[in-house]
Amino acid sequence: MRFMIIRRADKDTEAGVLPDEKLLAAMGAYNEEMVKAGVMVQGEGLHPTSKGALVKFHQGKPTVIDGPFAESKELIAGFTLIRVKSREEALEWLKRWPSLDAGGNVELELRQVYEDDDFGAEFTPELRAQEARIREQGAKNR
Repeated sequence: MRFMIIRRADKDTEAGVLPDEKLLAAMGAYNEEMVKAGVMVQGEGLHPTSKGALVKFHQGKPTVIDGPFAESKELIAGFTLIRVKSREEALEWLKRWPSLDAGGNVELELRQVYEDDDFGAEFTPELRAQEARIREQGAKNR
């Protein structure tokens, strides 16, 4: 099972405040522990929304809205993708998040990633093969 750990944005991440050396070291140790345990797939921090854009579609027509965005409680500052055996195992990893982050007041969200088998018969063998090709090419693009 794959899960995404979503690190919510706060006033500091939206202001572009970068982590200090202590937090970088703590996050590095946490990430290294997950890698050694064989659960971490990927993890990245995100620039603030002031450097981003939002694309909204209305009746199929896109409108681009440049950041920053007002509701920081719904914004994402970073993510980690993990592969574990259960939701409970994923939650145990979240509970180990470095307490230095955001002065101990960080908000994390856990979301399960859909797997091919979750889509049922509608995900035909042809569509599964296409998805496999896309993932293979995407891995080469990294």
